[in-house]
Amino acid sequence: MQQPYEPMGTGAAEHRPADAARILVVEDDRTVAEVVSGYLDRAGYVVDRAGDGPAALTQAAEHWPDLVVLDLMLPGMDGLEVCRRMRGRGPVPVIMLTARGDEDDRILGLEVGADDYVTKPFSPRELVLRVESVLRRTRLTRTSREVRPLGAAGLTADPAARRATKNGSELALTVREFDLLVFFLQHQNRAYSRENLMREVWGWDFGDLSTVTVHVRRLRGKVEDDPARPRLIQTVWGVGYRFDPADGEE
Repeated sequence: MQQPYEPMGTGAAEHRPADAARILVVEDDRTVAEVVSGYLDRAGYVVDRAGDGPAALTQAAEHWPDLVVLDLMLPGMDGLEVCRRMRGRGPVPVIMLTARGDEDDRILGLEVGADDYVTKPFSPRELVLRVESVLRRTRLTRTSREVRPLGAAGLTADPAARRATKNGSELALTVREFDLLVFFLQHQNRAYSRENLMREVWGWDFGDLSTVTVHVRRLRGKVEDDPARPRLIQTVWGVGYRFDPADGEE
């Protein structure tokens, strides 16, 4: 097993805010890892690095990250398994890196809970923008002024505590699934296109719309009584999706 990479040097430390987010970069290609870490370091983040799956889990246990940039293909343990195990320990945003162009691989990464993916080769600047976008959305939800839990049809979501329940039982939601549920609860009985949802929930004006499709499917699997016949999150053909709490009530 490869040893964990050393944390980044002081680089931009003198200009880094005291509450700078900690990013864990998990990549076995040293060149890619150094480039990505360098850009993130200069952007003001605290950067830790790991060269394989077991080392990533060890590093995360020592310093829990605010976000993980995770390569799909890793020695010892692939990125999908790393993502599953980290999500088992606690919520953390994940951006998956993949050298594969196959759509099934990208969707599989989203299925296990990745918040975004970037296909190699990629622009390091674009990756930094994606990191900023994911962290911004996470912080906006955590610092939301809406302190009262939102609720409908047996579902509740507390933006301040980032806790969601269904009929009193807590739901295990990823960062984006929680954000999506909050948005639906805040905007009931209105149809939104996938482009609208990507802009409002992800904060992106561009991106692969299958990201939205996969997250809606995953959220349905956790909030619907019968995900194969969704009653709460309905598909509006030719438009997108609508959250209809009345249809979810008996």
